[in-house]
Amino acid sequence: MPADLIKKAVIPVAGLGTRFLPATKAQPKEMLPLVDKPVIQYVVEEAVRAGIENVILVTGRGKQAIENHFDVAYELEHALSLRSKDVDLDLVRSITNLANFSYVRQGEPLGLGHAVLCAKHAVGDEPFALLLGDDVFDEDEKALDALIQVYRATGKSVVGVQTVPLEHVSRYGIVNGPKLQGDHCWDVDCIVEKPIVSEAPSENAVVGRYILCPNIFDKLEALEPGAGNEYQLTDALLALAKKGGLMAAAIPAKRYDTGDKLGYLRANVEFALKRKELGPQFLDYIKSLAGQQDLC
Repeated sequence: MPADLIKKAVIPVAGLGTRFLPATKAQPKEMLPLVDKPVIQYVVEEAVRAGIENVILVTGRGKQAIENHFDVAYELEHALSLRSKDVDLDLVRSITNLANFSYVRQGEPLGLGHAVLCAKHAVGDEPFALLLGDDVFDEDEKALDALIQVYRATGKSVVGVQTVPLEHVSRYGIVNGPKLQGDHCWDVDCIVEKPIVSEAPSENAVVGRYILCPNIFDKLEALEPGAGNEYQLTDALLALAKKGGLMAAAIPAKRYDTGDKLGYLRANVEFALKRKELGPQFLDYIKSLAGQQDLC
């Protein structure tokens, strides 16, 4: 069992968010709100709950709002203090104190593999978590922890997976079917990026959570660019798998795909319903809508 603790997380946030235009014309997609918190904050909070202390955000042009969100807001804090709004003041300060934040720039949109490689020097020679911002998991369930447990047991890189409908496999990276080492993890022999249904090795989809050993950087540096001149993380993971260095861990937590408009709307509804101060009244409102025949 490796002694290394996972203390760093890389979160790529350089994407353009074109699926949410025009809302993302002047703001990062990661700053779109789920009820009253931006999507990116939920992702950071998940990492922190799993023991992460250092968060490395891979940014691009037009992402200053993300940095500002996690930075100290002197003027706002001063105004809240003068008005004795202590609850709001504590809330604002807690965001800055979630973790130690650092930022690296991805100068060109050359794919997820390239984004991860940009974080090499910030990560150093240690294992790290990789969290993609489009996938948000239920706050009351542990998603990243499932991967950390498998890493600690095996010392190998780990991808988090969930079963998806066969007709949806072309949206994901798909790993081979289970050869279980336990109830919830298995060795990965192959991983295919967005296969057609007839060529999918299983219905086990990689869903935006990884624990990666530092040797992933060697694999990324050895990659040749693929379609669109992009460097695919999947290709580097396949290189690990061929050497017996990749595991898959089933994530038991409920997932919301906030990169999809319908998924984003569903997440807002369900997260709002869970709020004690909002849920009952919001549920009454939804029931009232359901009774309106013109919605059918």
